[in-house]
Amino acid sequence: MSDTVERIKCLIIGSGPAGYTAAIYAARADMHPIMYTGMEPGGQLTTTTEVDNFPGYPEGIDGPAMMVDMQKQAERFGTQVRLGMVTEVQFNEEPGGIHKACIDNSTWVEAESVIISTGATAKYLGLPSEQRLRGGGVSACAVCDGFFYKNQDVAIVGGGDTAAEEATYLANICSKVTMLVRKDEMKASKAMQHRVTNTKNIDLKYNTVIDEVLGEQVVEGLRMVNNQTGEKEEIAITGLFIAIGHKPNTDIFKGQLEMDDMGYLITKGKSTKTNIPGVFASGDVQDKEYRQAITAAGTGCMAALDAERYLGSVEELKEKNVEANM
Repeated sequence: MSDTVERIKCLIIGSGPAGYTAAIYAARADMHPIMYTGMEPGGQLTTTTEVDNFPGYPEGIDGPAMMVDMQKQAERFGTQVRLGMVTEVQFNEEPGGIHKACIDNSTWVEAESVIISTGATAKYLGLPSEQRLRGGGVSACAVCDGFFYKNQDVAIVGGGDTAAEEATYLANICSKVTMLVRKDEMKASKAMQHRVTNTKNIDLKYNTVIDEVLGEQVVEGLRMVNNQTGEKEEIAITGLFIAIGHKPNTDIFKGQLEMDDMGYLITKGKSTKTNIPGVFASGDVQDKEYRQAITAAGTGCMAALDAERYLGSVEELKEKNVEANM
């Protein structure tokens, strides 16, 4: 067995729109990127049946098919896409330092630059009926999928700012929005609460949780239960939106990269730079505001450009040091 550790110029961790866009730009810049896809190759879009709001697809496109297109484009320019998961990292805090990553708890690689695009995972309720109908009417993104339920009755679960914002968004395009809040009050800001209560076609139900999502192939209804009285109620809906939060996939970076109190990676200013030189973050792993495929792709582009400039500055520094020692 060889003791030689593979040295990578640009390591990309994660394979959603951010990762693949970073790979396209990095490959075109002769950075010879190598991507490890993670547990969910293609990211969250692989669980979406129809993508209707990504530029360049006038008729819309199936989510998994779109990610295959992105992978092919990245590979066309020389990106190596490898199935595998980065399970541990050792970042070097020195400018120009070499970073290390462990793949599948077994093999270590070294990288001159790292682009993190591990994304965030939507939180779900965990009901069997909910999981069975994901992609069949159950969604975790109203902005992404709400259009498909225009002039229909839908429901949304959650009581925070995101849930309130998505409920009012849905109310603009849907006939009726039933909003389920498990406590006797919303935790959203007062301004967002007022927006919800002042929207006529939002039916706000407190102390209410889902008992079961109804339907075999697609969502047809919802059975709710009042967690104070035990009273159950069924309503007919065609779409169910879960808005109880996201968890950024950043566990392996704890203690090395700066994060906010929710675990999202903090980047400097308008850049994708983290607190470690040569390590960049793009996509939902550092974006809790927009969480769209197009914004993730945009930051993937930014990360590749930031990485290219960083590697260029490292080379310039090396050349100056050589000249100074001559």
